[in-house]
This record gives sequence, structure tokens and C-alpha cells, in this order.
Amino acid sequence: MIPEIEDIKKRQSELTQILSSSDLENSKRHVLQKELSQVSMILDKSSLLEDIRLQIEQAKIQAAENTDQELAPLYQEEIADLEKKRTVQAEQLDDLMYPPDEHDDRSVYLEIRAGTGGQEAALFASDLLKMYTNYALKKGWKATVDSSSSTDLGGFREVVLHIKGKDVYGHLKRESGVHRVQRVPFTEGSGRIHTSTATVAVLPEAKEVDIKIKPEDLRIDVFRASGAGGQHVNTTDSAVRITHIPTGVVVSCQDERSQHKNKAKAMKHLQSKLLMDQIEKAQAKMSKMRKEQVGAGTRAEKVRTYNYPQNRVTDHQVNLTLKKLDVIMEGELNEITDALRQNEREMRKKQSVLELIKSN
Repeated sequence: MIPEIEDIKKRQSELTQILSSSDLENSKRHVLQKELSQVSMILDKSSLLEDIRLQIEQAKIQAAENTDQELAPLYQEEIADLEKKRTVQAEQLDDLMYPPDEHDDRSVYLEIRAGTGGQEAALFASDLLKMYTNYALKKGWKATVDSSSSTDLGGFREVVLHIKGKDVYGHLKRESGVHRVQRVPFTEGSGRIHTSTATVAVLPEAKEVDIKIKPEDLRIDVFRASGAGGQHVNTTDSAVRITHIPTGVVVSCQDERSQHKNKAKAMKHLQSKLLMDQIEKAQAKMSKMRKEQVGAGTRAEKVRTYNYPQNRVTDHQVNLTLKKLDVIMEGELNEITDALRQNEREMRKKQSVLELIKSN
């Protein structure tokens, strides 16, 4: 028996009645039809699982009553086949009841900013950029730097990495937060360990239908790009900065020679930042969701510590400690991301099935 089964049946009846009204707005009808479809699939799958359970019970009774030893293996084979069938159907029901975040399959904009620690924090931001770029390449994704602000020692004050591929947000969204590094900076003459930080923000790439932006709400500035890129960097105003006036959100892009291309990329980044703002506001309205999901990924929270002297990484969201910092900094993040995804799934299972359906 699945949790909330009677509540789910009641909701199915309510939705059927509401949708029978001819006065229902089309936009509202579409949302409710989607919810009804998912609720109905859950109930159908639950009914199928109950049928399989009864078949298993009946097969076990028949096996116990059987006196013909030649038939015994056949009964056991039938029971084993039914158990396998039940396992498959139970997993499918699990996916229906606790669906993944609808944005999980999106590409992302990953923003890294140096925090406390001056030049050492900027160098750590550069190390994180390398780590995430290598991880993306190992996953078969495409990673490009859309904008950056570098320091004279080779670090970054801030950098925006655009990672394109399948299920990128699903793998990386729990990277958002404060990342702390403990190590001896190369500028430290006494060998004293310093603690510095960098912040990471992971934004799902927005689609055109997600965010509508009015042209009058934008201020667009052009300027000369800085950094590597050839002669055009210093001779043309190809870089673009866009400010969304109602929210104050600012984005920029300078990696293309063409001002038009930089503007297009900056607009996509802006849409993603505004989409993330919408997601966070929606999550904030659901106290359970905020406590169990957003609370562990909030940008003000320390999510991970990188201890170089002990070659140790600790992810504080799942209390996971690994003694292989050197390998992880080369992009071998699977052990961490897998643990974070499993933790998210477990947290979702603690919530109301109906609330999860409505939120998706």
C-alpha cells in the first residue's frame, strides 16, 4: 500500500469533477489535466502492484500445498518471475510518486566568485573552474567560459561557465553554496595554512517559454573586452553588459568577437538567472521543500571543504569525507554528485506525494 493512497484517490475524484466544468480557463485546465494524469498513473500502477502481490501469495499457497516434487521447481520459478515483475513495477511507481525536478535535464550556467581570502580566494576560484570543466568533459558535456574577471596572478574574481549537455542541472545543482579551501598559499613564506572561500551558483538554462523579458526593462551597455582573445579585444566594443532594471540583475559576455553573439549569450544567461529567482521563490513558499532541499544548497551555506594538507574533501550536505582531494580536483566528482543525488531523492520521499506532484 502506497502512502496517502486514500488522499490520492480523493484528489483524483476532485480533479475529475473540476475538469468537467466548461468555465475552467485553458491555462488552469492544462495544469490540472497534467496533475490528473500523474495521479491516475500512480493509482493504476498501485493497483497493478496489488494484483502481483496477490498472485505471489496464491503461488506460495499452491507451492506449499503441492505434493508433487516434480512441480516444485515450476512453482519456485513462477514465484521468482513474479517477484522480479513486482520489483520493476515498484521502481516505476517510485518514479511516478517522487518525480525528479523538472529542470534536472537542463544545461546550466555555473557562476564561480572569489570570496574571503584575497588573491588566494581568486586562485581557488580558478581551481574550481578547472575541476568543473574537467568533470563536464568526463561526462561528455560541452563547457565554455562566457565571461570572466581575472587577477594578475592567474586567479578569477568571477567567472561564468556555460555547461551544455543532458541532465547537467540534475548533477550539479547541489554544488551551489560556499566552498572553503584550507591550504598554504604559495605567497605564504612561513608555511601557515590559510582558509579562503569561493561561492558557486548553478542556474538551469532557461527556455524561451520560461521567461518573458520586456525590451523596455533592459539597459544594454557595450565595452571593450579584456583578457586573452587576440587584437579585437583592445580595438572593438564587442563585450556586452545587460541590466534587468526591475530586479537589478546584471550579466555580461565577452567571449565572442561579435557584439551580436555576445548579446545573445548574455540574454540567455539573464533568462536563466531570472528563472532561478522564480524557482527559489516557489521553493520558499513550501516550507518543507525549503528546509529539506534549498536549505542544503543556499548560497550563504558552506557546502564543502577542501583540505590540501590532508588531501581531504568533506561535503557537509551529506557528511561525506574522501581522502582523495588530488583526484577530485581533476574532475572526478562522481562519488560526491552521486551521494548528493541520492540524498535529494531520500529527502523528496519524506514529503507529501500530492505536494510533489503539484510542485512539478
